[in-house]
Amino acid sequence: MSINDGAGRGQLASDAQSFSSAGRLEHVLRAGHFAVTAELAPPDSANPEDVYARARVFDGYVDSMNATDGSGANCHMSSMAMCALLTREGYETVLQISCRDRNRIAIQGDVLGGAALGIRNMLCLTGDGVQVGDHPEAKPVFDLDSMSLLETVARLRDKHVYTSGRKLSDPPRVFLGAAANPFVPPHDFRPYRLAKKIAAGAQFIQTQYCFDLPRFQTFMARSRDLGLLEKCFILPGVGPLASARTAEWMRRHIPGVHIPDAIIKRLEGAKDQKAEGRNICIELIQQLREIEGVSGVHVMAHRQESYVAGIIEKSGVLRGREPWSPSNSTTRERDYA
Repeated sequence: MSINDGAGRGQLASDAQSFSSAGRLEHVLRAGHFAVTAELAPPDSANPEDVYARARVFDGYVDSMNATDGSGANCHMSSMAMCALLTREGYETVLQISCRDRNRIAIQGDVLGGAALGIRNMLCLTGDGVQVGDHPEAKPVFDLDSMSLLETVARLRDKHVYTSGRKLSDPPRVFLGAAANPFVPPHDFRPYRLAKKIAAGAQFIQTQYCFDLPRFQTFMARSRDLGLLEKCFILPGVGPLASARTAEWMRRHIPGVHIPDAIIKRLEGAKDQKAEGRNICIELIQQLREIEGVSGVHVMAHRQESYVAGIIEKSGVLRGREPWSPSNSTTRERDYA
């Protein structure tokens, strides 16, 4: 069953019985709102104020923040710690769980611990190999991959058992997410990969950066034909490019990032390349919103986090809706109940 808003965007049913968590992100999506999530860069610090300061730049503009888990196999403050700190302050977070560093015993313990701390959303990732990070001598684990991780967490939540078969007394109430990359060859296989992740338990999907709109439209059309868009929420990844040089480096060095020549040429011809990068991001968000089955966007603005509020404001995708922030928590909290 699906419902549509004014833009014709397909949404999953908002029946209260279908809710997996008490989180605001799931409620926003099931209500048919266009959701905005953002990547929250972890500090190289043990100071909680560094986490709060990074979160404040998103106040009132994002529905949830992803705390990355050793992204790029680089060491930072843990995703669990960041989510716990921010949840305590009332923020909505997405705990990222990478299979690179922990086995199934540790991961299942983290899922239960995260849920006990009030973390309502979890994104299941295989994780980058240690060879690309700042500790290449580290020993990788990869006891699970993203698919088996999804199945593991879904089993904890829905069947109330560990992978060993031992029962839980109280299951974790969590909204499960996964990543997708429509821009990696073979492109025809990507919708089928998405189908497998949905079957494993994924309820929302955040994609790699989307700069190639035609290719993403093809991915969405094929996913629609397979009946996948009625089973999960799709949030394509977007982000401002700082310069043509940055864009060129990204498409050469970040796996799965495809940036068309036309975008790089547009940046090269701009008087202020950073401002033009933000304009491109705004336009992409507006165009993505019109694609059937797109339920929101996931903003990744590495070292440009301070521009996210302006980008979302100018894109107009919130349409007067104000996501939760500490300043509006007393008046807006009931909107998500």
